[in-house]
Amino acid sequence: MKTIILAGGFGTRISEETEDKPKPMVLLGEKPILWHVMNIYATQGFDDFIIATGYKAEVIDNWVKELEEPWTVKALNTGLTTQTGGRVKRCIEIFPADRYFVTYGDGVGNVHLNQLLNFHLEQGRLATVTAVRPPARFGVLDIENNYVTHFGEKNQTDAGWINGGFFVFDRQIFSEITGDQELLETGPLPRLAQRRQLSAFLHRGFWKPMDTLREKRELEELIKLGNLPWITEPGQ
Repeated sequence: MKTIILAGGFGTRISEETEDKPKPMVLLGEKPILWHVMNIYATQGFDDFIIATGYKAEVIDNWVKELEEPWTVKALNTGLTTQTGGRVKRCIEIFPADRYFVTYGDGVGNVHLNQLLNFHLEQGRLATVTAVRPPARFGVLDIENNYVTHFGEKNQTDAGWINGGFFVFDRQIFSEITGDQELLETGPLPRLAQRRQLSAFLHRGFWKPMDTLREKRELEELIKLGNLPWITEPGQ
């Protein structure tokens, strides 16, 4: 089964690292986060990749040419300004299959991929999104009568669910995407939800994006400690 990895954005929220490379090529340890994302899939038996590139596409092209892992990897330049939906549509058009894993090139988690795929097939809908708890980012205040009774970070279990990527899409999602300028997150996915064609696979294990320098440093700390929680026993 093919895995589409969205790796073409400008990475503006971590611009300190992305002036000369796309965000998925930012190093965590000695390897780019893109490699870590791919390794999640490969270690669970899914090693056929399509990397949807755009910004600084040549950096990923060159990296793929030198990649030593025994994976099947194709980099497809899906356009500099193409949005996430458009990138998926282009990949499906060039590399047809019945269904695909799809994920972002800048977030890691120990998602149980076989359980995710089986869940998608059992539900029988066009698309499945992996739902995760948002990571704590800000100091949360409990306030009573104008004074603070608690100052701390919000527990993930107290929060709602958010889009964690790690999608499964049937090929028919191709016709749900209007064109290059459509975002998955504001176009086809909300429309599918309205028609009850979008399932949610609840992931309670490890998940973390790399949107900011702080998150990059936190992921690097885990690597320095020899702890790769996104490669440990897959969780749901």
